[in-house]
Amino acid sequence: MIGPYVCDLQEVDETQVAVVGGKAAHLGGLSQIDGIRVPAGFCVTTNAFRRIMAEASSIDDQLDQLSRLDPDDREAIRTLSAQIRRTVEEITIPGDVAEAITHSLARFGEQSAYAVRSSATAEDLPTASFAGQQDTYLNVVGPAAILQHVSRCWASLFTERAVTYRQRSGIDHRTVHMAVVVQQMVIPHAAGILFTADPVTGNRKVATVDAGFGLGEALVSGLVNPDVFTVRHGEVVAKTISAKQRAVHALPAGGTQEVSIDLQQQEQPSLTDAQAVRLVQLGRRIEAHFGRPQDIEWCLLDDDFQIVQSRPITTLFPIPETDDQDNHVYVSVGHQQMMTDAMKPLGSSMWQLTAMAPMQEAGGRLFVDVTQRLASPATRAGLLDLIGRGDPLVRDALETVLDRADFVPPLPDTPAAGRPAGSMPTPIETDPAIVTELIERSQTSIATLERDIRTKTGEALFDFLREAFEEHKRVLSDPLSMQVIMAGMEATWWLNDKLQEWLGEKNAADTLTLSAPDNVTSEMGLALLDVADVIRPWPEVVAFLQGVRGEGFLDELAKLAGGAEARDAIEAYLDRYGMRCVGEIDITRPRWRERPATLVPVILDNVRNFEAGAAERRFEEGRQKAQEKEQDVLSRLRSLPDGDQKAGEAKRMIDRVRTFIGYREYPKYGIVSRYFVYKQALLAEGLRLVQAGALPEKEDIFYLTFQELHDVVRSQEVDDQLIQQRKDAFRLYEALTPPRVLTSDGEAVTGSYRREDVPAGALVGLPVSAGTVEGRARVILDMAEADLDAGDILVTTYTDPSWSPLFVGIAGLVTEVGGLMTHGAVIAREYGLPSVVGVEQATRLIRDGQRIRVHGTDGYVEILS
Repeated sequence: MIGPYVCDLQEVDETQVAVVGGKAAHLGGLSQIDGIRVPAGFCVTTNAFRRIMAEASSIDDQLDQLSRLDPDDREAIRTLSAQIRRTVEEITIPGDVAEAITHSLARFGEQSAYAVRSSATAEDLPTASFAGQQDTYLNVVGPAAILQHVSRCWASLFTERAVTYRQRSGIDHRTVHMAVVVQQMVIPHAAGILFTADPVTGNRKVATVDAGFGLGEALVSGLVNPDVFTVRHGEVVAKTISAKQRAVHALPAGGTQEVSIDLQQQEQPSLTDAQAVRLVQLGRRIEAHFGRPQDIEWCLLDDDFQIVQSRPITTLFPIPETDDQDNHVYVSVGHQQMMTDAMKPLGSSMWQLTAMAPMQEAGGRLFVDVTQRLASPATRAGLLDLIGRGDPLVRDALETVLDRADFVPPLPDTPAAGRPAGSMPTPIETDPAIVTELIERSQTSIATLERDIRTKTGEALFDFLREAFEEHKRVLSDPLSMQVIMAGMEATWWLNDKLQEWLGEKNAADTLTLSAPDNVTSEMGLALLDVADVIRPWPEVVAFLQGVRGEGFLDELAKLAGGAEARDAIEAYLDRYGMRCVGEIDITRPRWRERPATLVPVILDNVRNFEAGAAERRFEEGRQKAQEKEQDVLSRLRSLPDGDQKAGEAKRMIDRVRTFIGYREYPKYGIVSRYFVYKQALLAEGLRLVQAGALPEKEDIFYLTFQELHDVVRSQEVDDQLIQQRKDAFRLYEALTPPRVLTSDGEAVTGSYRREDVPAGALVGLPVSAGTVEGRARVILDMAEADLDAGDILVTTYTDPSWSPLFVGIAGLVTEVGGLMTHGAVIAREYGLPSVVGVEQATRLIRDGQRIRVHGTDGYVEILS
């Protein structure tokens, strides 16, 4: 360290981010790796930046204004950030700071050319990559120019892009400081970027090299298309050589200039294959040093690579940890459960402890390892068939992996255990009393849990919960419950397959299951219509609810005319369904009972869009349509050869599906009912930890696993740094899109519908509820912000059971995630809503307010305007 304001790059490492920023810390770390060359230079520390900021009294007020701006108010952010940049650039650098910088320049050569680069303290970190948000200046010559560009780098902390990113990420502007890297300029033959993992697929064993002639700025700015080399296992497995017509070169007096490349050189490769392989080998050393895949900027000078930057690739989806080096194939749990958002550690660990299959966590999501079942011929076909019926994209992705014969080596063929695929439905009687018995069993188990947990605290609570988890799994795995679920699903499949074969009718079971009995999720949507019926006659209550913005409104409601009745209706609804919420498989998500205001927009939509008695009418209309469909189907079947036999078989399956399909939703209701009991007990422990001074907030327990929380309750000591790391990681995970299928190489394998029977330009998905509907698309990502009119078509990411109250007021449904028997599909069929699920990027490709046509029978969506 040369005084408080400047230090040599070779003196710093990754532990000194607070002093030198992320970029300089990485460069210092790079310079210490054997065989890695980094251009020499120094760093102007964050101490100098703090000194500068203290010189301008107006900065504090401007930062206060900035923090209050909406991240989406681009014009206000653009104006204010420009003012702050001007303020910073106009501050005269104090004499001792300027002297420290010019003294270091003298050591390296005052008139040499330098790259002057920003290095923010929140830049290039494992949990946030700020690539391109602050400024870099190339080929800067002379002390005066260096000082000027150092000021510009300080000011670049407040570019519009950097400010918006921090606003969206919840990063306080005052907590980020700017250092500046001043490095000797490398005038390269070629330059570019190396990704030590495939940035598109995530495959960690594939590296990608982008290369071009001259300075790397030509590639970064998009001036030319790069040569691209794909390297795997030490050899170039693919390459694209582009026509590179332009390059950026350094000028002798400073600055850079675009130049034309000689015609004969344009299509020459900027690297040889051997150089690309050697560069990747260097990249692997860098990756090993930092412990994660890297995005590396490099220069080639006289056949020698110099590294000018390395930062983590933060867009890659993490890989589940294993204790072996074998290949693994993982299937997303979230896509099956209709909840693809990131889960907090307590949520994912609780689901693992109560799930029926072993699961691995990665990126805040859960995955099931299906490698063994894919490898065994005895189980492979059944797995692919079951998965394919639910989500064809997952099946196609798994088949893509299987086509690579070396990734999942086949196991010896052994007889399969259990019932072979395609055999007759499980032989239980078609008896509604079976469903009634199962529901009563579940209710008794939950009542026992609620009674027995009341007296449990501390370590006794955790011992009790581990026993409760076993009871939880026993209820879920009840053989009779599993038989009923499978009987309903198999009857649905039988009807769809046979009625298409015999009558040429697609998805006939969709109409036959309208208003099926005992469906707790569809009942939940209809029950909110009844709540609206209580509220609708009271204008003062309606006006009050329109102004609700937070919790605590139920007590205020009782003071209004009709308010007591309204409150009682909402309370009764919460008693029955208050344990539900969006993303309910994550125990840390706020339940409706905890945030009843979430339901207010849906209640108001129901008040506006429906008349009294709508719930009963809708249910009865659905029942009658199903009955009419049954009569129509049976009549048409009787007119066929062997018609009486076919009609008899169909009648048995229709009775079976109507008896059992509604129960499909009940186990999930039981799970979330139990989860709310667990959650209340654990939050009480969190409150005791707060009262003991061990935790700042009781919700901090959400960032600990169940076992970690048990340890904390036992020791009364919390690792504050661990909780902060988990919060940072969760913010990163929230921005990631989980793949349906993930390999142990890190490759996110995407499936395809492989269909040619859809119109050009249509969005393809999975048909889950028959019918065709045209209407206004409402793209809604948060149920609490729903504002729907009759005839609207809901477009969203996923719909778990908590979304079903919205279903009563819409005309159709489109989701990005879903399968034939997932919750949204089941309820859509119950309500008779034409629906297409599994439409990739639907919420981005369809704009809110556009007119669309949903083809629920054929599985595609047309954008009409």
